Amino acid sequence: MKKVLIIAYYWPPAGGPGVQRWLKFVKYLRDFNVEPVLYIPENPSYPIRDEDLVQEVPDDIQILKKPIFEPYSLAGIFGRRETQTISSGIIEDSRKQSLLQKILLFIRGNFFIPDARKFWVRPSVKFLKQELEKRAFDTIITTGPPHSLHLIGLELKKDTGIRWIADFRDPWTQIGYHEKMKLAASSRKKHEKLEKKVLNAADDILVTSYTTREEFESKTNRPVHLITNGFDTEIEQQNTEHSEFWISHIGSLLAGRNPENLWLALSELLNENEDFRKKFRLKLAGRISDSVLESIQAAGLQEFLENKGYISHSEALKLQRQSSVLLLLEINSEETKGIIPGKVFEYLSANKPILAVGPANWDAEQILKKTLAGSFFQYHEKKAIKTYILSCFRGEVLQPDRTEIQQYHRRNLTYKLSEVIRK
Repeated sequence: MKKVLIIAYYWPPAGGPGVQRWLKFVKYLRDFNVEPVLYIPENPSYPIRDEDLVQEVPDDIQILKKPIFEPYSLAGIFGRRETQTISSGIIEDSRKQSLLQKILLFIRGNFFIPDARKFWVRPSVKFLKQELEKRAFDTIITTGPPHSLHLIGLELKKDTGIRWIADFRDPWTQIGYHEKMKLAASSRKKHEKLEKKVLNAADDILVTSYTTREEFESKTNRPVHLITNGFDTEIEQQNTEHSEFWISHIGSLLAGRNPENLWLALSELLNENEDFRKKFRLKLAGRISDSVLESIQAAGLQEFLENKGYISHSEALKLQRQSSVLLLLEINSEETKGIIPGKVFEYLSANKPILAVGPANWDAEQILKKTLAGSFFQYHEKKAIKTYILSCFRGEVLQPDRTEIQQYHRRNLTYKLSEVIRK
């Protein structure tokens, strides 16, 4: 049996999509003769917590821990709300940022490279070198963001020669929020230099999207493997437990993902169709930007809105299955076309029509086309969005391809990972 050391920052009770990928891999790796051992921070500062996920951690999994210094805890003295907002990834448009938020973003972008968890690298390398001397591991795996964890792998590879797999849940230098980090030219070069070192030193690289695979293949000759995120439930039979028509979005809704034409399309439908007006409800679950809520109110949707705030993963799964249409939204930029949100796969499992709005040539569009699970629109396509919503309301959409969807089950994806590990 192969033995792997997985170096991760996000682990239960952390909430949000970042924790799901490796929690599920760990759940199934033993089915494919791979024994995982976790290394995680002892005292992390998670912006989102979900205690329910603790129950999913295998009882007998071995977990190593080391304390971490979190600069966000100090920054919170000056602005706890702003600090939590930045830490959780909700960054307002620069025109709406407070002076304090601008200062915190500048400090975060230029003094903590590659990220604010950089102070965990040196003590982790020292600790793990001792562990590697005491026990035999076939492979180490680092997963980011935070991408500073890849620097742990880089040093361990250099010092011990152990096989190393670097897993990128998101891009590094091409990630969308870099544009909001007020990066100086010298800071950008530092990021690029570190990224290049990691890509050229890792034995294998894992990515979650087609675009990131293409990007990395242009930067390194190391093998780059596409293993997307997935779902870990049975595919739902199509049914709705109520007579209302719920359009739901689950997850953080940033200012840059504000689909104003979608809100306007809904407003027009409410004014034109009395039956739609009687049945329609808009459900939002997660951290929602103030600017998004303002746009919803301006479109006259406030009385139809239920803003549930952050909910547990189990509650999110329930809401997905109770909904009539599921919203999938991404920032409209070149940098985000390679991001496939983790929730799209749970949406597939929920077996409800997916209304996706995002950038041109978005990777998620390929998945929707292959699975017949929904339709993709660009932000300006108000008329087409309106037509699709009406088709969903009338039950006039295609049935998804369950065989295509099944390939995204976490167990099937873990098999693909085990093949990389056994190389």
